[in-house]
Amino acid sequence: MALSRLAASYGVATSYSPSPGRTVPAAEAAVIAALAALDVDASTLEAARSALAAREAALAARLLPPTVVAWTGGRPAAADEPPPAPADVTTPTAPTTPAPLAGLPPGTHVRVELEDGGTAEWETAPEGGGASGPRLPHGVHRLYARAPDGREATAHLIAAPRRIRTPEDRSYGLLVQLYSLLSRRSWGMGDLGDLAELAAWSGRDLGVGFVQVNPLHAAVPRTPRGPGSDPSPYRPSSRRFPDPVHLRIEAVPEFAHLRGEARDRVDELRRRAARLREAVLRDGELIDRDAVWALKREALELLHEVPLGPGRRAAYSAFLAEQGAPLEDHATWSALAEAYGPDWHSWPDALRDPASPGTARARRELMDRVDFHSRLAWLTETQLADAQRAAREAGMGIGLVHDLAVGVHPGGADAWVQRWHFAPDMTVGAPPDAFNARGQDWGLPPWRPDRLAESGYAPYRALLRGLLRNAGALRIDHVMGLFRLWWVPQGREPTEGTYVHYDAEAMLAVLALEAHRAGALVIGEDLGTVEPGVREALREHGVLGTSVLWFERDWEGTGRPLPAAEWRADCVATATTHDLPPTAARLTGEHVQLRHDLGLLTRPLAEEQAEAAADVREWLGLLSRLGMLPGGTGCEEDEIRAVHRFLLATPARMIGVWLPDAVGDRRPQNLPGTWDQYPNWRLPVADSGGRPVTLEELAASPRLHGLMAVFREGAEAGTSPRTAPPGAHAV
Repeated sequence: MALSRLAASYGVATSYSPSPGRTVPAAEAAVIAALAALDVDASTLEAARSALAAREAALAARLLPPTVVAWTGGRPAAADEPPPAPADVTTPTAPTTPAPLAGLPPGTHVRVELEDGGTAEWETAPEGGGASGPRLPHGVHRLYARAPDGREATAHLIAAPRRIRTPEDRSYGLLVQLYSLLSRRSWGMGDLGDLAELAAWSGRDLGVGFVQVNPLHAAVPRTPRGPGSDPSPYRPSSRRFPDPVHLRIEAVPEFAHLRGEARDRVDELRRRAARLREAVLRDGELIDRDAVWALKREALELLHEVPLGPGRRAAYSAFLAEQGAPLEDHATWSALAEAYGPDWHSWPDALRDPASPGTARARRELMDRVDFHSRLAWLTETQLADAQRAAREAGMGIGLVHDLAVGVHPGGADAWVQRWHFAPDMTVGAPPDAFNARGQDWGLPPWRPDRLAESGYAPYRALLRGLLRNAGALRIDHVMGLFRLWWVPQGREPTEGTYVHYDAEAMLAVLALEAHRAGALVIGEDLGTVEPGVREALREHGVLGTSVLWFERDWEGTGRPLPAAEWRADCVATATTHDLPPTAARLTGEHVQLRHDLGLLTRPLAEEQAEAAADVREWLGLLSRLGMLPGGTGCEEDEIRAVHRFLLATPARMIGVWLPDAVGDRRPQNLPGTWDQYPNWRLPVADSGGRPVTLEELAASPRLHGLMAVFREGAEAGTSPRTAPPGAHAV
């Protein structure tokens, strides 16, 4: 069938498997819409046949695809080794011949313009089969080929290490949503100063090796007369630049130079911020990100009027030069959003294209505002660097683990700046499955795989490089999106979508290259239904997975809890995540009652409660038999410690402790399937009674220290996650 062949040639699926052994056809309308978003007309049978003929002819005549990958071998560096010096980077093991080059006609002349300015040239062997050519450095190079028949082609050549470095020593760390971590110096939500304090304390006193935080991407701002901003950190305006709402105002050096009325005004803003903080900590109010930003923004406006000293001016100028046009475009969007609203689709026509003459004129007219938002990006990057430095100076082998959201808001900065790379009239989601019969629509526009390839994955490379600037590791939300994404035509139900595939080899090569340059680890959130072969490919390239205790069962056999020794080693093992119930709530069954109260259950309450209770009994029974629950069941704190003893017994290279678990918090930070029914992304860390707990109280909490003693006990027994060989404490 013409439509099926045409769709396959563009990576658009015409069917999918929601469960093993079951295949479901994709809606034909979704396939046609996905092709239309790729500028392919398949609206009629005649149009599909014509497009197929043109596509097949173009592929047959093509000498090279737009992007080519060359992998290099060699042992990946360990987590505690420094990143290689530049000289090492430019002399790696020779790359294997990229498959597209191996298929070039005999006698094809190949020239590579290297990223660093050098060149390399060779010809494919006369007998055919290609030649690997000279040794190439890691990087994104420009490839030129001229075949004997006169055909010419250019392509991007990504030379990347085959494996990302993985930790040789095991480590444990804390998982926390930064906004939820308030200290006595916060302005109503957690900030980068709090993050630095958490890292310095936990690294020195608790021996943790990393702190993983939520995405710190720039959010879509609230307009004075518009609705509140979206509190979800997974629906940002830009993934490329961090959000200045996380700034610690008092840590900005210009704060010390405020004088007169400006200082008085900032002091008044600090008093108002203290009232916001106390409203959360004492009165039970929700975290109000918009109110916090209103205060911080006014303070930052006043700080912007303080002249930079010569050294600070030089550092800021260097940052502007390094970031270049992407930062200027981001700051321009921010300035235009102040004037015209936060959705660029509603702006005057002349401003909807970042490269238009109208936008250029507006940028000149708003230059002071563009500079203001550029300065905020610099200040935020600086405090992020300070937090990572604090983590490493506290002895952390990894330090900060940043989180990459799966997409961006359709009206935000990235969607405006990179509009050429996004598929129009499409959003990303998930197909129907056993947990959600209606599927999901996340409202995030997808990148076009063809445009990514044509640009040599430029926006993806820049995104990763920016996130890895101040990180020891990067967590990728829904890492399966490197392989395929569920595209939903705008206005249609999620059930009426289809999968669109990406060049996973190129996506992984860019990821490996940027992680190598940063000397960082990569963690993939690979929970849920995963396409066959994806986890294997990720493991081959050194991407760690995510394993949550309650989901680790022998699904292909008995269905019972998976013995610790059989867990995969290449993962971060945790008891829960931000999208799941805290461990205390799961142990007590409160998470089921919460979902019932919100009308989210699909079965009778009693049936759901019975199943949840049986699940907990089975796990606690196992923990008791293993001697990990010496006092028996009935004490919540002992049971949570036993859960973490089990995690410690697995061969997992990294073990994550959900910080709210350390004080008995019952409330999930996010409850999937809800919007305004539940206060997602607005809850402070709280104790078992729902009382908010400050960072200072956390540091002194007997319950927290009791939980973390589990890891100290492991160290004394010679089975610390920092030192234990894979398989230690196997059960």
